[in-house]
Amino acid sequence: MSEPLSVETVLVPVDGSDESVTAIEYAVAIAEKYGAAVHVVHVLGEEIVRGIETDTVDRDAVAADTEAFAETASETAAGTGVSVTSSSAYGFSTTQKTRHPGSAVLDCADEVGADFLVIPREPSTDGPGDVLERAAEYVLLYASQPVLST
Repeated sequence: MSEPLSVETVLVPVDGSDESVTAIEYAVAIAEKYGAAVHVVHVLGEEIVRGIETDTVDRDAVAADTEAFAETASETAAGTGVSVTSSSAYGFSTTQKTRHPGSAVLDCADEVGADFLVIPREPSTDGPGDVLERAAEYVLLYASQPVLST
């Protein structure tokens, strides 16, 4: 007989898209069921990372967008007893060839001790790009944790 699933931290990578909001809703529901916490990681795509590195994108504006989306996650969890933490990660690097949106997600999963992942897989319909679509493929192949792909 197998042991029941034990979940303490659910990681949900986001990019600011509507699909990310749906993934947060699933992550909060799973965390609520298992008495777990949710960690939201905002994965920044290639265009934003290059813009930050060349000073053509305002770092403060990116930080504000990331914080606003983390607030959305907290509002989603309000009243459930689920605690929400957040961070951001570069899903691309101009100096590290092995940096991929999926590796950024799995690195974050290790850092926060995530034991369940919820990741949007559908192509974004509202503009942030394909960063999570690319990450989902990688995460589904290489994650050691259970993964729900929305």
